[in-house]
Amino acid sequence: DFNERCAQCSEVNWGLTDGGRFYCRSCHNVTERTREVVNTDFISNTRIQTISKGLRKQEKTDGGCEWYVCEGFQLVLKKQAEALEALGVCPQMKDEILCNFWRRYLQKSKQAYCNRPAGETVKALSVCDSSTDVDSEPERPSLLHLSLSESEGDLQTDCSFASSTSRVSESTSVCSGSVDGSLYLMKNQREKLRMTMPMTLSFCYMALLWLREPMTLSDLLRFVVEGHIPYLNVFQHFPEKMKLCGLDLKIFCVESWPVYEEVYNKMLELAAFLDLPRFPDITDSCFLHPDMLCMKYLMEANLPDELHNWTCRVVKKICIGEADFLTLVPGNKSTRNVKYDVLAAAVIVVVLKLLFLLDDHYEWLLSDFAEESNKNNKEGRPYFEFKKWYKVIKCSLDVEQKKLDEERAKYLWRCEKPLFYSAKKKSKVLKRRQMVVNLQNQFGKLSGSVQPAEKPKPSSFQLSWSEENTDGSCFHGHSLKGILQEKCGLLTAMNPAYWLCTVKLCTEKLCGHLAHYREVDFPQSYHFVLRLFSFLLRIQPSYIHDEVCVIEHKLFNKKLCKKSKYNTGLRK
Repeated sequence: DFNERCAQCSEVNWGLTDGGRFYCRSCHNVTERTREVVNTDFISNTRIQTISKGLRKQEKTDGGCEWYVCEGFQLVLKKQAEALEALGVCPQMKDEILCNFWRRYLQKSKQAYCNRPAGETVKALSVCDSSTDVDSEPERPSLLHLSLSESEGDLQTDCSFASSTSRVSESTSVCSGSVDGSLYLMKNQREKLRMTMPMTLSFCYMALLWLREPMTLSDLLRFVVEGHIPYLNVFQHFPEKMKLCGLDLKIFCVESWPVYEEVYNKMLELAAFLDLPRFPDITDSCFLHPDMLCMKYLMEANLPDELHNWTCRVVKKICIGEADFLTLVPGNKSTRNVKYDVLAAAVIVVVLKLLFLLDDHYEWLLSDFAEESNKNNKEGRPYFEFKKWYKVIKCSLDVEQKKLDEERAKYLWRCEKPLFYSAKKKSKVLKRRQMVVNLQNQFGKLSGSVQPAEKPKPSSFQLSWSEENTDGSCFHGHSLKGILQEKCGLLTAMNPAYWLCTVKLCTEKLCGHLAHYREVDFPQSYHFVLRLFSFLLRIQPSYIHDEVCVIEHKLFNKKLCKKSKYNTGLRK
């Protein structure tokens, strides 16, 4: 009996939501108009029973609405995609790439775009109330109104599964604001790739990698820690009608920093779980190519520009710049998965070992030689001094590391927006929260504590160096002639010696590392360089050490094979 045209698509094709409102079946536009029932004899079907049940649930939850865990994660992904778009990522990421990945995940995990899973049907029906009307018609499909793209239709879950899940949730004793919070954490759900908060970052990185955006995983996680991308306490952005309590907080509340390895490994699992095809090729013109990333990290580490020629030679020599090596092929166990930022940092470390040896002896001899040469150097470009570079970088690194440690120690894990679970308690909670804030401000003034500074603007560089500085703290334009010699038309290192981090790579899968790293077992210069890049990438030095060992074995493969055969012959 509602014949008005839809304001969005001008169609007359109306249905009723669970809350009693009219929605357009063509474009899923939900109106503010509700159906008015005057004569109860006129209604004999169960459609009105569904509406009245929805209204009772809204009253029961004090103004809250029914929502599912996947809707919560969908909202988190939407907020993260919008933040990435604000940082300069292509708008195509949210509306096309990430949205399609998310829909594919919902279908593969049988949370939407599918029929009700058979196992869940039996479980749901077994706990349904016996007073349920057997002749009742299935409810209309539940709509996820929090789609990643507002211009597209809402995601639809299976109708009967949604209603039966609701009944199971009501019958359980565990408190949960969402409909399926208790079901979501049950053991049988662990068989699937269950969605978690770190996996939202895996989704984002997978979309960035598909688009070949100039943002590495270490950049993404750093922006999360700095607060530019919603992750910690992201549930404070949920609408007020989405009440969080009990198990919902266990699902959405994060009290730890995202870990590089966890996010990366989940991304690989996701790509294989979704049956994604080969990702777009990583060519030498892409930002993620080792040649490009080495240039970035050389600038950030305040190293001479001439080192880039050496990193390019190493990349070409061991064939790690080829598209087949760099491009991700989901589910292909024969190919090695590449961590682009770690690979580039490891290449730079290997080049520094080739030129300076980093054995706590040879690099200082070279530095003394360069210092003496600079005294007699009439040219405009000074020779690079490792000792001087070490002092400048160590001073800056210690300051930045101390600042980072203090920020992490002072971080308040409690959500700024107070959580309240009923409209009656809202005023009390807000008043109590305001009192706490006022007391904190008063005690802060009495103790003379400095007010927290504004959030810094996002930047791809954590350490910046300018050649315009007169104090000589920038080494970008320094020359390597003092430590190189020309041989057969090529510049080579003055000392042909080299020491390997490990002679044999570890093959045990349970170990998790290809080589073991302990600071006391290696020279301090080598450890300092690892520490510098571990700070820039926000990962453990052992992961860079692993990649260094792999590159060394590729670079000196022939010599290692000869040595192995020679040792075997001696044993015989």
